[in-house]
Amino acid sequence: MTKTPDMTAMMKDMMGAFPVDTKAMEDAFKTQATLNEKLSSLALGAAEKSTEISTKWTKDTLAKLSDMTKVKAEPADYAKAMTDFASAQAEAAAEHMAAFAEVAKKMQMETVELMMAAGKDMTEEATAAVQKAAKDATTVAKKAAAK
Repeated sequence: MTKTPDMTAMMKDMMGAFPVDTKAMEDAFKTQATLNEKLSSLALGAAEKSTEISTKWTKDTLAKLSDMTKVKAEPADYAKAMTDFASAQAEAAAEHMAAFAEVAKKMQMETVELMMAAGKDMTEEATAAVQKAAKDATTVAKKAAAK
């Protein structure tokens, strides 16, 4: 009688012939986690700066609005107060929008630098992993050929 081949042993042998480099996977995960941490830090820093700009803008606006709402001696003084307020708001808007643009520009530059560095690191890791896998595959092929 013929003996039924042991498929479990055959699968085990086949999977053993193609080793998985868990160290490379761990390194890739750590690299990705580090990149995410740095990107999150950038985003949170930009959000903090933007919040500071918004808060300052609001405080300035409220202070100027308070000046505008004070009682005036002449009716024409109300018109002047409105004009002064509108002028100050236009100036403040330009100033604060420029500050927002600076935050965005800085974040963009830092993000590009991070992505370029991460790309370089990932390329180096991938090259090392491929070289190790090729070496391991060559070793397995030589062992199989020797049998």
